[in-house]
Amino acid sequence: MKLMYVTLLSLAIFSCKHQGEMSIQEAKQVTVDSMRMAMEKQKVIDSMNLEMDKAKASVKAEKEVIVVNQPATSTNTTTTTVTEKKKMSSAAKGALIGAGVGAITGAAVSSKKGEGAIIGGLAGAGVGAGTGAIIDGSKKNK
Repeated sequence: MKLMYVTLLSLAIFSCKHQGEMSIQEAKQVTVDSMRMAMEKQKVIDSMNLEMDKAKASVKAEKEVIVVNQPATSTNTTTTTVTEKKKMSSAAKGALIGAGVGAITGAAVSSKKGEGAIIGGLAGAGVGAGTGAIIDGSKKNK
């Protein structure tokens, strides 16, 4: 019986020792692989940022206002303007986001899902609009 215990113990020690060596090699390989993946992801992010910068530069070039005036001898003057899209205010954004979050939270918390979603949506829209109005006010003061 003692011989069997000694044999099992020695097998466990040898198998653990061999497994430790293999896991170190595997850990090194996993680390190298993860570093390679991180570098690849960073390359993709950098290329996307470069493309976004190019797109922003082309949009800015398109938004330039060009005014052409002909000499005073002619009665025709030509003016070309480009109108920009009006951006959504922070109050409107806050109301939309607050309504969505409030509706989801209200439906999750309430036993009556529809009623909870409506009440949560209204409360969230009010809080979001108020927060957005505060942000708009702080932007105007700058």
